[in-house]
Amino acid sequence: DIYKYAITTASGERILKSDPYAFWSEVRPNTASKLTKLHYTWRDKKWMESREAYDSYRKPMLTYEVHLGSWRRGEDGEMLSYRDIAPQLVDYVKQMNYTHIELMPLCEYPFDGSWGYQPLGLYAPTARFGPPDGFRDFVAACHRAGLEVIVDWVPAHFPTDEHGLGRFDGRPQFEHADPREGMHQDWGTLIYNFGRREVFNYLVGNALFWIEHYGVDGLRVDAVASMLYRDYSRSAGEWIPNIYGGRENLEAVHFLRRMNEVLGQECPGAATYAEESTAWPSVSRPPSMGGLGFHYKWNMGWMHDVLDYMQHDPIHRRYHHNQLTFGLLYAFTENFVLPLSHDEVVHGKGSLISKMSGDYWQKFANLRLLYGFMWAHPGKKLLFMGGEFGQWNEWNDESSLDWNLLDFPQHDGVRQLIRDLNKLYRDTPALHEIDFDPAGFEWISAN
Repeated sequence: DIYKYAITTASGERILKSDPYAFWSEVRPNTASKLTKLHYTWRDKKWMESREAYDSYRKPMLTYEVHLGSWRRGEDGEMLSYRDIAPQLVDYVKQMNYTHIELMPLCEYPFDGSWGYQPLGLYAPTARFGPPDGFRDFVAACHRAGLEVIVDWVPAHFPTDEHGLGRFDGRPQFEHADPREGMHQDWGTLIYNFGRREVFNYLVGNALFWIEHYGVDGLRVDAVASMLYRDYSRSAGEWIPNIYGGRENLEAVHFLRRMNEVLGQECPGAATYAEESTAWPSVSRPPSMGGLGFHYKWNMGWMHDVLDYMQHDPIHRRYHHNQLTFGLLYAFTENFVLPLSHDEVVHGKGSLISKMSGDYWQKFANLRLLYGFMWAHPGKKLLFMGGEFGQWNEWNDESSLDWNLLDFPQHDGVRQLIRDLNKLYRDTPALHEIDFDPAGFEWISAN
């Protein structure tokens, strides 16, 4: 059955809202919640038990970032279901010697073009790819192949669609009433009121839900910087200071620390990853040490510096050598993941190979050089789909990757390189065992 809540507001207006706790939803553009029972028999119980004793810090971590709707599509261009895509994707990732699959957000969302980063149904895997049990089958298939599953999770904001969380009973409930606190100007979305106990419980419970019920092995938390600062992307007069007059969002800091504490207590072995682009200290340190409690932090500075370096012609690179070495001056202040993610191949930025300097041949040579440097650099690795075979086009969420390029030796050669680098990295303890300690790396010459 489909259903919504019919709410009579304080002013007498009658509104219809989807269920914030719904386990399933209609397929967009329909917006009703769907009743479903989440029956499931775990077939990967041993995996879940072994995860508790797993020390990911000292193990190889090679993550393949995927958008399920555009990795590969059916013959008619339709999106494949969780169950249909699982055997193809799992087999490919396994052959490529990756250890992790990271999925862009799967919480139900209204607009395809947001790629899931503007979610509304946090407890419902998106119906675009089939029923909830289909996603559990997908996760189980990954586990049977020895692959961990990370899911992007977005507690930073939510869209203003009428059926959603905004003004849930006619007044702000999940969000702040004042737009200087409750509205993201960049995205036109609403910000959770982390100071409300009900909102706090809603989000922490949701983080637990994905790990406990669906068996995912980690959550990558999107846009953490936008949560930490009250003046994020705001000019003077467009934000409200905290109770001490500062710019830090104290309620969001408390939420992130407590969320990571709860997951650590209830789901040992599951990891959290922060996409945090500022110099906020101790993101990947325990709350007891004043940290935010994440296991890992994306190294956005390394990514920007190295991609900028690779765009320079080799004859000019001698003047930019610091862009290669600077990252190692702070490499051990956090537990870093080196990301070449979807954000770097959209919105006019060009694909990774198109960013490389030189002619056609040199672009391939430079891309191989970039990957060799990245795999040898301290930090866990993440690469967005398509980058492993040098796709020329920017990523397009409305179509498959350009798999036909593998018919060309240059592109298939890049794919083979990634496969072999992954194997080398996994087989060589020096490349992954001591990623987060200066003892794991020695300079030959920093200059």
